[in-house]
Amino acid sequence: MSSYGLWLGATGMKVNDHRQTILTNNLANANTTGFKHDLAMVMQRPVESEESVDGFTFKHPVLDGMAGGINVRPSYHSFEQGPIERTDKPLDVAIQGEGFFTVSDGAETRYTRDGEFTRNAAGELALAAGNGTWKVLSEDGAPIVLSNTGGPASIGADGSVMEGEVEVAKLGVVGADDLRALRKVGENLFTAGDATMEPIATQLVPNSREGANFDVMQGLASMIEASRAYQMNATMVQLQDQVTGQAVARVGRVQ
Repeated sequence: MSSYGLWLGATGMKVNDHRQTILTNNLANANTTGFKHDLAMVMQRPVESEESVDGFTFKHPVLDGMAGGINVRPSYHSFEQGPIERTDKPLDVAIQGEGFFTVSDGAETRYTRDGEFTRNAAGELALAAGNGTWKVLSEDGAPIVLSNTGGPASIGADGSVMEGEVEVAKLGVVGADDLRALRKVGENLFTAGDATMEPIATQLVPNSREGANFDVMQGLASMIEASRAYQMNATMVQLQDQVTGQAVARVGRVQ
């Protein structure tokens, strides 16, 4: 039974280490525009008699009633709406509701909720993050080029990119048929995975940004909880190891 206790303590340490890793990343991106926080997912492991029905024939009502430990599962992205914050910058725009902006670096197409845009060195509308590498695509799938001779650039509530009174293009805003299929690939970007991305009509808020949908205070409380749980499981592992050592020493002692 001591080895079983060691196993349960070790799985508890693994799970809470995973939780702390997820929470640390969420806290680090609490001020990132359009950031969608991750949720650490775990699953209870069945006892051996249930998990290996064909290869484990021994059953016992007491042992079968005990937990089989916890396994880490792939994290889940929360796509809840983040707070809309006014910036008064003419190239900033936030999505209110569903949808993603479409961006490309020339080789790959990605999706993001980050609506802080700028004009890069080539005159293209691009994400402010990433030094203008990720170009914002229009509804036609082409980079949006701003001229140096037109009027002041701005973005309207319908996604129209304007230079003065002239419409240059419309933002390519798309939705996913299965949000669970989207995967983070760094730089606050998503890849579609197995999801189908189709153009959608959604509400945009000009001169604004969407903040991260992560509650910092709740995150800090969860971090403390996970840290304490990790330490408790580490203590249990140490105690089980001591009990095992004492049992070996006493059983092997010649009377």
